[in-house]
Amino acid sequence: MDTSVTSSTELTATATDAPHIPGPATPYQGDIARYWDGEARPVNLRLGDVDGLYHHHYGIGAVDHAALGTPEDSESEKKLIAELHRLESAQAELLLGHLGDLGRDDTLVDAGCGRGGSMVMAHQRFGAKVEGVTLSAKQADFANNRARELGIEDHVRARVCNMLATPFETGRAAASWNNESTMYVDLHDLFAEHSRILEVGGRYVTITGCWNPRYGQPSKWVSQINAHFECNIHSRREYLRAMADNRLVPQAVVDLTPDTLPYWELRATSSLVTGIEEAFINAYRDGSFQYVLIAADRV
Repeated sequence: MDTSVTSSTELTATATDAPHIPGPATPYQGDIARYWDGEARPVNLRLGDVDGLYHHHYGIGAVDHAALGTPEDSESEKKLIAELHRLESAQAELLLGHLGDLGRDDTLVDAGCGRGGSMVMAHQRFGAKVEGVTLSAKQADFANNRARELGIEDHVRARVCNMLATPFETGRAAASWNNESTMYVDLHDLFAEHSRILEVGGRYVTITGCWNPRYGQPSKWVSQINAHFECNIHSRREYLRAMADNRLVPQAVVDLTPDTLPYWELRATSSLVTGIEEAFINAYRDGSFQYVLIAADRV
């Protein structure tokens, strides 16, 4: 566990707050921690090596085909990887853009922070202190080492922690988010915790894949994605219901499905394929799966 000394400006636990649960609290969480501690696919690292921002999510936006060059270009694969990384950083920028007007005195929480790319971007954008939580000790160590390399370790920190029971002071966070990490938890428990740590008027944002209630049930493609990542994708309706039950009032619900398809179609042509690309592409195309952004205020 993190044993660093906290200052008065940090998110600190009090006797009335939810307890800090060290690491996985259930066998399933233990499975997820082991999954990400042992994750060795090169895609996230090779994309992050482009500029040092290491993400664990996907991309949005139109592909800049001019930047890709031609298949005969000896640098074509390198250019393709750079373009995929540009699209995933554009996704993070979109999420951060929905967090509102934040500044240096604010504290932000990234629930399911991965290797910390979004935390670094949030600090660079707002100057704020950013706290991240992840079940993976490997990811937390990577994120903290990267923060030290950038000289921002006093402002950006990841810790091994259950996002459903964080050590953070009630009402302290000005904003919080999940970027493609909500499918690993119960939504009611998750939004109850975000509601607890957010100040009244604070902003919560998530970008996530969800199955479309109009389809009826999760499609075979969604089931393949669940099996691949050992997760449990929720329906769009579940998000809105769980937010309403936990004092989070949506201010924006944006369907990003058309914006994320170009990323997947491009990735399917690269050397970084993992075997799950077809399921994402087919699920988005047949309407059974959606990629959405939801921004909500704590009331």
